[in-house]
Amino acid sequence: MTGASGTLGYNIVRRLGATHAEMRVHVLMRTPDETLFGDLSNVDLERVDMADFEALARAVEAFQPNAIIHCAASGVRPSKISWFEQIHLNVSATVALFQASCEVPDCHFIHVSTGLVYSEQDRPCREHDPIDTLHPYGATKAAADCLLRAGAERLKRHLTVVRPFSFTGLHDGGDRLFPSLLRAAAEGRKFPMSAGTQIRDFCAVQDVAEAIVMVLEEGTLPGRDIFNIGSGRSISLRAIVASVCRQLEIDVDLDLGAMPFHPYEPMHLVADTHLAQSMGWMPRTNLSYAVWELARTQFPGLAVRQPEQFIDRRRRAGDAAVLTVSAGVR
Repeated sequence: MTGASGTLGYNIVRRLGATHAEMRVHVLMRTPDETLFGDLSNVDLERVDMADFEALARAVEAFQPNAIIHCAASGVRPSKISWFEQIHLNVSATVALFQASCEVPDCHFIHVSTGLVYSEQDRPCREHDPIDTLHPYGATKAAADCLLRAGAERLKRHLTVVRPFSFTGLHDGGDRLFPSLLRAAAEGRKFPMSAGTQIRDFCAVQDVAEAIVMVLEEGTLPGRDIFNIGSGRSISLRAIVASVCRQLEIDVDLDLGAMPFHPYEPMHLVADTHLAQSMGWMPRTNLSYAVWELARTQFPGLAVRQPEQFIDRRRRAGDAAVLTVSAGVR
């Protein structure tokens, strides 16, 4: 497992630790943090820098994994590292890890990519839609996608590409959307954001982690080697934020239009999740509940109302209508 210090990787490891006590989970981290998984007896950490390809190969050879879940990446937000360093991590290190996996018989390589690889579709993206983007992070992940799929076909290796769309929840942090929103609420200041007219697909991170663990458990079948993971709902970003604020009863002024909309970001980024549903997966967790969990752990002094934990599918269509109407609420 790589990328376990990130939001999604952290939740994948915790799910594996909680539901697969018999499974040994070996986590590669540049700076191992024992406090993250110290309560999980089947998880061990090894200090490995993703930029050190020889160390990666040694770690894989020594552990002989049945599967590798590759979550490590950089640059989903405007990156603090250079463009070329981002390529080195997201593309070159990914290929190096895949090469190391090819030395292990029957090793299933699960590559965690992103919905940002797709070209603009103005509808939910399907797994075999064109990959073409100028988004710096999306472009590096798209390059890795193509190289891994070509290599797996040539070398007859077991590869699954999982493309999560937007998500949040436990262990989210930095300047990402919902940690920034909660921080503004906790500090009693306006929350600057874009106009929020872009259409987005937000999912609770625990549901995304569940999908990736299901891929590991099921092993996947020929013809089902790529999965989009998301809510499948097409809603404006400002409607999503307004709904979360309303359900958590957060008193924060949304300063719409205060932040620029980056020209390389798609206006419509939503997942078609039919293939994931064919695997038996569906999002179950209310997004506002995921944000509530984040608030409870990272902003304990902020008063937030606990929302319903699970999605009420009987009300789902109606909720979308309410969200659309509330998009202008500040």
